[in-house]
Amino acid sequence: QVQLVESGGGSVQNGGSLRLSCVASGYSSNYYCMGWFRQAPGKGRGGVARLRYDGDISYADSVKGRFTVSLDYAKKTLYLEMNSLSPEDSAMYYCASVGPPPRDTWAGCGFGSWGQGTQVTVSE
Repeated sequence: QVQLVESGGGSVQNGGSLRLSCVASGYSSNYYCMGWFRQAPGKGRGGVARLRYDGDISYADSVKGRFTVSLDYAKKTLYLEMNSLSPEDSAMYYCASVGPPPRDTWAGCGFGSWGQGTQVTVSE
């Protein structure tokens, strides 16, 4: 059973930056797909960025050019570098990996394992 633990959320001002981290444990497959989702109050959960075992990376259109996803395989840690943050980026951010159903399918990966989330708040 995969366990995912996020950290790095917080409050920043418009235009600021944050880096989220997600440490994975219990994951043994080389055919991984890991990513970040977010959910703002009153809205559904949506994909932000994901990284696949073959190096393929996908971003939501709203974050392209501002966010960067990366993986330290040795540390089993997924990162999300977020720059030029705006209030529209305020949300709970969740780390995710492929896992058992029910799954959220996004950018070709079926995400079924989730972290507890870390809050990002961007003020004007």
